[in-house]
Amino acid sequence: MKKWVFVAVLFACLGMTGVWLAGCGYTTTSALSSDLQTIYVEHFKNNIDFETASRVQTTYIPLLEVDIRTAVINRFQFDGNLKVSANKEDADLILSGELVEYNRYALRYTDEDDVQEYRLQLVMKLTMTDTTTGEPLWTSNRFIGEKDYFLQGPRAVSEDTAIGQATEDLARRIVEKTIENW
Repeated sequence: MKKWVFVAVLFACLGMTGVWLAGCGYTTTSALSSDLQTIYVEHFKNNIDFETASRVQTTYIPLLEVDIRTAVINRFQFDGNLKVSANKEDADLILSGELVEYNRYALRYTDEDDVQEYRLQLVMKLTMTDTTTGEPLWTSNRFIGEKDYFLQGPRAVSEDTAIGQATEDLARRIVEKTIENW
């Protein structure tokens, strides 16, 4: 009888160990092919059409596309799964894109109908191309980075600060889309 108990306990432990080793499938490693090791981030274009942007508040922010590119490069360097290449010819991947919208929506008003909270969105059209095949790894016509911000109170920030935070959100999302392929 003791042998059966021992065998049952042994199989139960091995079964639990197998489940424990299998895990939930989450990993911190890249979902990219191991032959994709470098990326070049092209200079983004600012193609915001200010004449037809009437449904939301749109404004021109000088050199915003340059700030976005810098944030994306910094985020890829921070992530470390891909090495950022200074030369397009040496890269395994090329990220190209254009800034197509800068939107600021009013979210919340005071009792006097003054805006209390805004949502700021940076919308880009992006393509990630695999240079070995010439095929897009992924494309998006509306890739969005955003930040909600208050104008008053303890959580108040300036629009410039919100732009920086939306830029960082956009960069983080681009790197996640590339590395994790979610």
